[in-house]
Amino acid sequence: MKTVTEFKKMKDKGKKISVVTCYDYWSSLIIDESDIDAVLVGDSAAMVMHGFETTVNAELEMMCYHITAVKRGLKNKFLIGDLPFLTHRKSLVHLMKSVDKFMKAGAQAVKLEGAEGNFELIEHLVKSGIPVMGHLGLTPQSVYQFGGFKLQGKDLYSGEKIFKDSLSLQEAGCFSIVLEMIPADVAKRITEELYIPTIGIGAGPFTSGQVLVLHDLLGMNKDFNPKFVRKYVNGYGLIKEALNNFNKDIKENKFPQTNESY
Repeated sequence: MKTVTEFKKMKDKGKKISVVTCYDYWSSLIIDESDIDAVLVGDSAAMVMHGFETTVNAELEMMCYHITAVKRGLKNKFLIGDLPFLTHRKSLVHLMKSVDKFMKAGAQAVKLEGAEGNFELIEHLVKSGIPVMGHLGLTPQSVYQFGGFKLQGKDLYSGEKIFKDSLSLQEAGCFSIVLEMIPADVAKRITEELYIPTIGIGAGPFTSGQVLVLHDLLGMNKDFNPKFVRKYVNGYGLIKEALNNFNKDIKENKFPQTNESY
């Protein structure tokens, strides 16, 4: 199993880090036997598992439920839990109670979106022995403030702001930072300047590693085709075909056969 110190060593040696999201038991069993380095139980669960339009609808109980399910099947991968909307903004007490639930559910680290107003909270978590992953650029919990899921850091000012925030997150104690939907040159500068790893999603090829939503790389949503997603299999088509073949065999009385009966 990889650890936060090993992720740092991977960056130092120029070895890329692979991260994938996971939300349930059956897929965690498969991921656990794969070559993937780390797993993120993302608040994207609200969208891909529950059908909401944004991640804002992710609740603490929902996230703990998914973390627990993933942990049951995950024995050999580092597990990061995504703190849901406003968890870290209500109070330090609320944050610590939430993180306590995450860690006891099976998370080995937490991810926290944004920078301003979070530095002291991150420092407190890190000093309490909790590994923290930062998240800059397009932070989906702020989608309404951004006016949609849009590229961030496009101009000189906003790009510089993300760069400075990355340095501050590193100083606060983050072991890694997710860079989402920012120009590749901005991500490259951040990655070269930081001594901690960066994990990109829609941030170009120069980050220390990459993360994708499991359902996206498996091609489970035929209508979701953003530029940064590479579909490694047509999961939607394969599953639909299997279901139709099952239905066909039933209709034609081909299933079950004698050898499938008691």
